[in-house]
Amino acid sequence: MRHAYTALLLTCAATAASAQGRPDSTTMTCAQARATVLRAGGIVLGTGGPTYDRYVRDRNFCAPTEVTRAGFVPTRDAPRCFVGYTCFEPGVGDWFGDY
Repeated sequence: MRHAYTALLLTCAATAASAQGRPDSTTMTCAQARATVLRAGGIVLGTGGPTYDRYVRDRNFCAPTEVTRAGFVPTRDAPRCFVGYTCFEPGVGDWFGDY
């Protein structure tokens, strides 16, 4: 019986952890969304509905071959709030400053 109880507790804990989801920028103010990215360094942030992206504090949170571009999200108080950067792999035709 003790093993069944332990298995039940572990299942409940795993379900609760998976139900937490990602932070959603549309429920935060611009300052809160920016602070969330700054605090985490790199985080997947929901941007309304099923859309999301990964935002980083600086290039240190990107892969070595990636560069950053400004990341803007909708928030509760601003339709376009700068929260940090997104990482991307530049292509052959990309020139510095074009992104």
